[in-house]
Amino acid sequence: MAKDANFTLVQLRYFLAAAELGSMTAAAQHISVSQSAISTAVTHLERELGVQLLIRRHAKGLSLTRAGERFLNELRGFLTHADDLTEAARSLGTELVGELAVGCFQTLAPFCLPQVLREFGRSHPAVRVEVTEGDIRSVQDALRGGACEVALLYDLGLDADIEREVLAVAPPYALVPPDHPLAGAGAVRLADLAQDPMILLDLPLSRDYFRSLALKSGIEPRVRHRSTSYETVRALVAAGHGYAILNQRPVHETTYDGGRAVALRLTDPLPALPVVLARLAGVRPTARAQAFAAVCREAMGA
Repeated sequence: MAKDANFTLVQLRYFLAAAELGSMTAAAQHISVSQSAISTAVTHLERELGVQLLIRRHAKGLSLTRAGERFLNELRGFLTHADDLTEAARSLGTELVGELAVGCFQTLAPFCLPQVLREFGRSHPAVRVEVTEGDIRSVQDALRGGACEVALLYDLGLDADIEREVLAVAPPYALVPPDHPLAGAGAVRLADLAQDPMILLDLPLSRDYFRSLALKSGIEPRVRHRSTSYETVRALVAAGHGYAILNQRPVHETTYDGGRAVALRLTDPLPALPVVLARLAGVRPTARAQAFAAVCREAMGA
């Protein structure tokens, strides 16, 4: 009969710090313990598990073995739920407490986060929410690395290891200057804009998505300017530099510099882009993440 492994949560946290920081010394400084405490904990873990987790290279720091990589991936989720269990025990009969790390696609954040965070704060005032914004790829990496537990994203180029729940849909629309001949039309086909230059929201995956919409409508977009900023795209359109295709629609047409950009509904049969709540597949959500999901569903009409 195999002997049960015997180690503590403290030893697991010491290993996590050493593995993530790539150095016993850095881990010791980060946790404020001696370097020997980190080294002893890692050695004990390896002995109990019967595998080498870290390769020690003099003057070059630490690197994970293949077994160490697999163990680290499992460990992050385990420690998250150990924290969740502790907080749940402390808050029995009262309320959720602790921290929740949330990711959000950068152009989606202004439209979704304010309301969601307000409602979540009202329902769960003892939970501290930390938000990480970025493009879709960087937020996916944050989910994998444990930097965030849940994320608000578009269902655009998400990998197979990312679970998603649709909260809303965002149909594409055209944005034109106020003096454009079709500005008062209310709706257009993309073919109607084929001769105009395009202002492209130039983010990973997004750039290909917007170009694909034009191609589906039978036109090859002529990109004049590119920007990673949603508001810069709107300002360039308002100033007459071209048209744009976007998904989220502001309440007002005014741009930061006082210009005006007119939104037009697209009559082309183009699919709406799903807005999803995403998390890493196979990882059980904490009670805080489940509560956040419930608020998202309510706030976004899912």
